[in-house]
Amino acid sequence: MKLLVLGGTEFVGRAVVEAALGRGWDVTVFNRGRHTPVPGARSLVGDRTASGGLAALAEGEWDAVVDTWSGAPRAVHEAARLLRGRARRYVYVSSCSVYAYPRPAGYAEDAAVVDGAEPDAEKTDYARDKRGGELAAIGAFGAEASVLVRAGLIIGPYENVGRLPWWLTRIARGGPVLAPGPRELPLQYVDVRDLAEWTVGAVERELSGPYNLMSPQKHATMGELLESCVRVTGGAAELRWAEPQVVLDAGIEPWTQLPIWVPPDSEMHDSVYAADVSRAVATGLDCRPVGETVADTWRWLGAIGVTAPQRPDRTGKGLDPEMEAKVLARLDQHA
Repeated sequence: MKLLVLGGTEFVGRAVVEAALGRGWDVTVFNRGRHTPVPGARSLVGDRTASGGLAALAEGEWDAVVDTWSGAPRAVHEAARLLRGRARRYVYVSSCSVYAYPRPAGYAEDAAVVDGAEPDAEKTDYARDKRGGELAAIGAFGAEASVLVRAGLIIGPYENVGRLPWWLTRIARGGPVLAPGPRELPLQYVDVRDLAEWTVGAVERELSGPYNLMSPQKHATMGELLESCVRVTGGAAELRWAEPQVVLDAGIEPWTQLPIWVPPDSEMHDSVYAADVSRAVATGLDCRPVGETVADTWRWLGAIGVTAPQRPDRTGKGLDPEMEAKVLARLDQHA
């Protein structure tokens, strides 16, 4: 099959390219040329945010397009309109953020969504922009030839958001580590490679419509994730588990200062970690064990010098060492 990936050199796009090449597909990537493409992929250079920036896509036909754009919907709108009639399917990697917040536990693809930005709009906010991108894809290709990959938390090799890499590098430093509890806190996420395999499979199966794309609920726990980090980094760290209220009372922000963690029994937890993913599982989603994701991410970090890339449009993640030390000291006082 012939696949066009808009982007294709970082995180999700790169994983999709590797998955498609692994199946022997003919893959073309289109991007600004700032990163080295995956060996075996054909490269077209252009800036979809600039006037005339799509010129390199003026010719060519593909079985499918995969678009990971998360900025202004206008970029999706213009690319999809240009490629309409020259590609059979448009796969837009969206987000579960398109669902109206708070999302009820067990929400499926028919849950209420936010009002999307106009398909030709400039950048607004993440949720409205992602929904606007969905509407742009559907507007150009129609509902039957569009796939909306509503991803949740994505981790794994190539991560450029700063979540799992932060935990790995923090735990690799050793010593006592503030571990937000409870240990059995259920997580729901997707390894980027599992997302990529499902995505290329969706092209083969000629799927359409929206899919919640993350592991089944309780696929892993916070304890399993962090203990895997300790194992792969050498075991020099000591996880010091703290009750959720202790973490919150210290003024620590869930999700950002302590990446991946959100307090249990909260609207935030149900919104992030309680989606119904039966539709994706029924169409081929297969999620690898958390230990494999952690080990492979650590191996990748080692190969690039431990410092992970960081998207300029995403906020930094992680807890200040001084704040961590203060909370650990309080735990010692109450031990």
